[in-house]
Amino acid sequence: MIFLGDEDASPLKESETVQNMYKLSVSEIIKRIENRTPFEAVSDDYSFVIKVGEYAPYLCTAVHDGHQFRKSLWENCLHTEYQRWYEEDPCTKEMVQSHPIVIAGLDSRFEYDLNREPEKAIYEDAWGKKLWDTPLSEEERRHSLDKHQAFYKVIDALVNQVEKKYGKAIVFDMHSYNWKRWDRVVPTWNLGTTNIDNERFGDLATSWSQKLGSMDLPNGIESSSGINDTFQGNGYLLKYITENFDNTLVLATEISKIYCDEETGTIFPEVVRSVEDHLKELIPLQVKEFTEHI
Repeated sequence: MIFLGDEDASPLKESETVQNMYKLSVSEIIKRIENRTPFEAVSDDYSFVIKVGEYAPYLCTAVHDGHQFRKSLWENCLHTEYQRWYEEDPCTKEMVQSHPIVIAGLDSRFEYDLNREPEKAIYEDAWGKKLWDTPLSEEERRHSLDKHQAFYKVIDALVNQVEKKYGKAIVFDMHSYNWKRWDRVVPTWNLGTTNIDNERFGDLATSWSQKLGSMDLPNGIESSSGINDTFQGNGYLLKYITENFDNTLVLATEISKIYCDEETGTIFPEVVRSVEDHLKELIPLQVKEFTEHI
């Protein structure tokens, strides 16, 4: 991709194809969203990427896909790079990258967690181990929380425009989890629904779970699916959107890390590609079902 300054960015009509990626400020990104301009950009602090190929009735998010960890935190962090990677959600953006609207975090959740409310977004400890050798300075904390706030300003603008155009929206909130740490059989896919309006959307959630469980994956991997089996959908992204938008359904969708070796960090690209190809087909089917019934 080519990175251009905003002064080089010519306006596009909603139906035109995005060809270049731009580095834009949050205000510039929001301006494009409000004008319903297709675009692809990285935020000017490189904390997230966004693609809007067209203003479709759905969007895909991958808030834990990022692995960046700013240098000023390196020496103070007690977790190794592998330990951080282990708790992140690698490849979740790649699985949905072909869809019209995609927004993904580039920074590690160990810097700040986009799926936690601001008050809890910066870890003091993580998975039972102290994270920082010495407490973070107020300046370091503020730096991280400013990026958290910026991301949600864009999420707010994005969902608002989709709801304005279609009257409703559906969000595929992509995550992954480490299946080997469980001492029982866990599903390939887990859908967390505790915090959605199950009276309105429960049947749609069940339908999505069934679609996920129907995948034919390579290497003899069985695609099973459960609802609230391993996680219940308590993430901040789901709660924030649900509380602020009456007609948007967030499907917190978690794949177990069958697409990599959790113990070595090796990614299995043929499995990632297979998941991506299946989601190219299944997500539009779920969107069609959602738009026809809600």
